[in-house]
Amino acid sequence: MADSNQSDKNRFLHPHTRYYGQVKPENLVFNANLQEFTQKVGYITSLETSGKLSPQEAYQQIKALWKQLKHSKKELGIDQEPPTSP
Repeated sequence: MADSNQSDKNRFLHPHTRYYGQVKPENLVFNANLQEFTQKVGYITSLETSGKLSPQEAYQQIKALWKQLKHSKKELGIDQEPPTSP
């Protein structure tokens, strides 16, 4: 019973939506990274709004998350032009 409650709690705190884009492994991984980014940004903005974080701290944390997301996009090769053949 406790496992069921924990599972429900995790689904509530960390919801994942279905992916409707082109199904490729790199797209699925990036989508998961993007969903995690948005959840963390939501938490940070809530903490800033409630006075638990200063605006500067919130900005720095979101900026660091954005850099991580950009790095994952680059590493996964999302939106890169395919090599042209001669």
